[in-house]
Amino acid sequence: MARSTTTTKTVSRKDGMRIIRRVIPYLWPADVLSIRVRVVVALALLVLARVVSVLTPFFYKTAVDALTPVGQETAPATLLGLGAVGLVLAYGTMRLMTVGLNQLRDVVFARVGQRALRKLALETFQHMHALSLRYHITRKTGGLSRIIERGVKGVEFLLRFMLFSIGPLILELLMVAAILFFVFDVWYLIVVVITIGLYIWFTFAVTEWRVKVRKEMNDQDTAANQKAIDSLLNFETVKYFGAEDREAARYDESMKRYAAAALKTSYSLAFLNFGQSLLITFGLVLMMIMAAIGVQNGTLTVGEFVMVNAYMIQITLPLNFLGTVYREIRQSLVDMGEMFDLLGQPPEVKDKPDAKPLTVPTGDVVFRDVVFAYEPTRRILDGFNLHVKAGETVAVVGPSGAGKSTIARLLFRFYDVQDGTVEIDGQDLRDVTQKSLHDAIGIVPQDTVLFNDTIGYNIAYGKAGATQADVIAAAKAAKIHDFVVSLPDGYKTTVGERGLKLSGGEKQRVGIARTLLKDPPILLLDEATSALDSETERDIQDSLKTMGQGRSVITIAHRLSTVVEADLIVVLEKGHVVEQGTHEDLLAANGRYATMWQRQQADETE
Repeated sequence: MARSTTTTKTVSRKDGMRIIRRVIPYLWPADVLSIRVRVVVALALLVLARVVSVLTPFFYKTAVDALTPVGQETAPATLLGLGAVGLVLAYGTMRLMTVGLNQLRDVVFARVGQRALRKLALETFQHMHALSLRYHITRKTGGLSRIIERGVKGVEFLLRFMLFSIGPLILELLMVAAILFFVFDVWYLIVVVITIGLYIWFTFAVTEWRVKVRKEMNDQDTAANQKAIDSLLNFETVKYFGAEDREAARYDESMKRYAAAALKTSYSLAFLNFGQSLLITFGLVLMMIMAAIGVQNGTLTVGEFVMVNAYMIQITLPLNFLGTVYREIRQSLVDMGEMFDLLGQPPEVKDKPDAKPLTVPTGDVVFRDVVFAYEPTRRILDGFNLHVKAGETVAVVGPSGAGKSTIARLLFRFYDVQDGTVEIDGQDLRDVTQKSLHDAIGIVPQDTVLFNDTIGYNIAYGKAGATQADVIAAAKAAKIHDFVVSLPDGYKTTVGERGLKLSGGEKQRVGIARTLLKDPPILLLDEATSALDSETERDIQDSLKTMGQGRSVITIAHRLSTVVEADLIVVLEKGHVVEQGTHEDLLAANGRYATMWQRQQADETE
């Protein structure tokens, strides 16, 4: 049992050092001299503030001695030739200097800390977008956002307190220990060393235990947050099934587990605080007794008695603070560990070092002998072949699970094929940059998801730097301009979370306008009308037909009536192409496509 605990602590400390090493480059960037100068100046101010702080009790002690009545054994004393009033003024000045130097240090270092925080937050954000689609579909968004939020706060705390609380405390303790040894005697130093040693041992030991308790509380907090966000994102579904009570019960169960873990954290904190107070009070009282005996024996002056008390209080305050800081640093390391683990997740799809931008002179798309599986045990595409000639419209149809949507994901290179190649104008997608690939393809998905912003913003998203005139032209081409200008706020109308304030057809038209503004040479329609009613579908189909002119178009469809005019129809089943040809050719062949057509026609008639 003891062996297990030791191993856990060792691993935890190694992880802590690994995390600190990850943070140091943000504090000491090799390429920014001004930041390094600020760090050096801040550290110099830190040391100066500690020296002034340690010297301050000498002025206090001398002032007390100077005020001692003449009849006492101790004689009046001065420092730097100052009288009692001058010493009191000097004491106040030293105290003020300590505060002023600390505040100046914070001002100098503030830019360093904020820059580090900003760069780390940006790196995390960019890394999240670099991770594969597979990671994002398996990870809960609510839990992910909580990990990032806690991690960034942890970095901020570590930057502020580890550098300017732990470092100064160690420096101050060493200086005070030296003064107690040389000005008084070794027994004062022994008491201080034993007190601080016991205090640090107790704090570290209890905090190691509390870290596990706090980790459990964090896990329960993340789980509760995931359930809350998931439920709110599915607000309509909850209402459809009258599941408000079920959702509330599920959320309350998570909060119950969180509350239990939070109580453990609170109880362990009370135990830690009392133990720390006990040790500090014991050391303080013992040193005061020793100093009092020295005054009675005539070996110490009253001023020196006061100075011992001042130094003990000076040590006590930061030591009490050390408990809080150490606990928070340990927690920050846990939170940052989760965030750095996230940053350590390797992107599944990466650009090659020599990847070149994709060039699309014609828009010829080829899937050649493609083999792909999300899981090793089940292939989605098996020897799949497809050729979309320049300016041609090719439809891919088939039953659910045949692999139609996978084609879209492979074309965008959200995943890499396990075998075979996907090419655009003879260029393997694995040899070109992902950005240039994404720039060359426009998509209208089954359910267009919009940002919780204005209609104008969502249309303009298709092209960086788009003007209002560009947005209006795209909206007119998508036949949504008249609808937008009829709204009270026009293009400044907000669309709500995921575009819920708009109807399905309106969202699709915004999506079409956005893609038209992008003006890509290759267009992908992923069941773009299957979620719409028949009348809206016909209107949208006209817009899509106009949109596809002069472009290579891949249409993934469930309703066969939407693809009858395609230049080529490919029937996909279990990852294989079982038929291909024009609508008339496939009906004449009386095969799989003809059966699907007849079934859909019969369903529509009914």
